Amino acid sequence: MIKKSLYATSLVRRLFDLKRDVDRTEHPRFSWALVATLRSVTAILFALLLEGGILSADPIPVRHPEGTLHGFLSIRTLEGKTIATGDLIQVPDEDRITSRLLFHFKDGSIEDETTVFSQRKIFHLISDHLVEKGPSFPDPVDMSLETASGNVTVHRIDGAGKDHVDTYHFDFPPDLANGLVLTLLKNISWDSPETKVSYLAPGSKPVLVKLAISLGGQEKFSIQGSPEKVNRLIVRPEVEGIPGLLISIFGKQPPDTYVWVLGGEAPTFLKLQTPAYEGGPVWITELASPQ
Repeated sequence: MIKKSLYATSLVRRLFDLKRDVDRTEHPRFSWALVATLRSVTAILFALLLEGGILSADPIPVRHPEGTLHGFLSIRTLEGKTIATGDLIQVPDEDRITSRLLFHFKDGSIEDETTVFSQRKIFHLISDHLVEKGPSFPDPVDMSLETASGNVTVHRIDGAGKDHVDTYHFDFPPDLANGLVLTLLKNISWDSPETKVSYLAPGSKPVLVKLAISLGGQEKFSIQGSPEKVNRLIVRPEVEGIPGLLISIFGKQPPDTYVWVLGGEAPTFLKLQTPAYEGGPVWITELASPQ
């Protein structure tokens, strides 16, 4: 679900495309010196991007352990139209928990993420598999990762409709948060001005980025007519070391994602607001009740 907030991934993809296009440049109007310079610049940016992705932070300590859970969720537009309903199911098995978040969209699209993690003092991601396909997702995703091996597998379909399987290797930092972001938001320290975790941004060429999480103050909420104060969290994707450089190149700041969490002895996720994808609509994901 939080993947949709990684609209910054599109900037990363553009950098890959820029490097590819410059490497292919043979137009007679360009001098070889200029082409060589452009290639050098894009090569440096490319290297900085990959280097910036491997910086790590400390894993999030377990303050509120996860257990057996079956939650109901819905996705709606800003206008209030419900476009998808989903289930979040968590099942403990000895020292690990398997969590599956599955959304069925009214247009037939599917968002399906299965995450396996442990919670011995700290949250540790073991594996994650994300699938997004259908009309609601212009850029389909099918990416799986395993932290122990560092292996990442991406299934993609090219413009001719041919299926491809690409494999990558990463030295994952211990704070990798794919499939865990909403869990981690319930366990961060409210006294900390900012918390950062690592995230493998999906795409044809996955890239490690950071999610900077900060407290955006408290807001009043009504739960069945009963007033409550909830914490509004801001999740901002960034590539450490060069976020400003990316913005200066591509001319836009990736929009923030907002998450509302009810605090207290048992923190609870209430709502998430984020762009669906670059240039796409804003979606609101929230708890739902069976009717």
